Amino acid sequence: MINQIKPLKIGSVTLPNNLILAPMAGVTDLPFRLLCREQGAGLLCMEMVSAKAILYKNRNTASLLSIHPGEHPVSLQLFGSDPDIISEIAHRIEERPFDILDLNMGCPVPKIVNNGEGSALMKNPLLAGRIIEKTVKAIKKPVTVKIRKGFDDEHVNAVELAKIAEDAGAAAVAVHGRTREQFYAGKADWEIIRQVKEAVSIPVIGNGDLLTAEDVTAMGQQTGCDGFMIARGAQGNPWIFKQILQYYKTGEQLPRPSVMEVKQMILRHARMMLEFKGDYIGIREIRKHAAWYTAGYSGSSRLRVAINAVESYEELEEVLQDWQES
Repeated sequence: MINQIKPLKIGSVTLPNNLILAPMAGVTDLPFRLLCREQGAGLLCMEMVSAKAILYKNRNTASLLSIHPGEHPVSLQLFGSDPDIISEIAHRIEERPFDILDLNMGCPVPKIVNNGEGSALMKNPLLAGRIIEKTVKAIKKPVTVKIRKGFDDEHVNAVELAKIAEDAGAAAVAVHGRTREQFYAGKADWEIIRQVKEAVSIPVIGNGDLLTAEDVTAMGQQTGCDGFMIARGAQGNPWIFKQILQYYKTGEQLPRPSVMEVKQMILRHARMMLEFKGDYIGIREIRKHAAWYTAGYSGSSRLRVAINAVESYEELEEVLQDWQES
């Protein structure tokens, strides 16, 4: 078996390994990133932040921009469609302690796309190129770009976008093997990742349907990509990084965490959420994480109903105490 897991250099930044926690809005906040770092993730990607929101001093951006000293290396992701605003904001925030700046050109959410942002930029390669080039010139830190296969099946242009990104000075490109029209449905097309890898000389990071160590092996063999970006595979499973690293180190498949381990992780995650976001928001946000953590375990559907009603840490603790391994 060829070892797919190795250090990865992105511009001036060297990652300890090439397993990357994908940026996910509403998921990859500071508490969750720290848990994934503990399990061995080589790079942590923050939730995407609007360049305009920073420009207009939107108060919600403060927590999105928070970085813990224990996170490094960490990537901060901006989105927008105005090259002047994005590059200006990149310059303005460069002294913040992130290691890599990522530009989002893959988000499929309608309100983002309707503003000409996120994956809408796949339809405007010239504008995308101007955004990348201007941002690269504005800061010294490495700039990376996250793209999709294309906007829809009639406009599959990831190779073109990746070449534009490379020519504009991007240090790496991450490719999600689905079009915008697919959102997260259907099967990711890894063939497009291979085509991008063959077309550019900067590191190419594969994204889409990476749920196990075997998936990482298969993507590496099929595409030759340099890194692996894990999204939904990490939801409720920060252990995935440890599982993959262990598999490549020893060939051993770690068993999935016991109910006791899952309980302990949920409670620890909850304490971190409450400390970071306050009691009201923290307890409500842990509910979706708890649903992911417990999926597939005995009694999980009944448990999720109970967790969705909890209003305090003590109530969460009580509900989890009653959950037994069967």
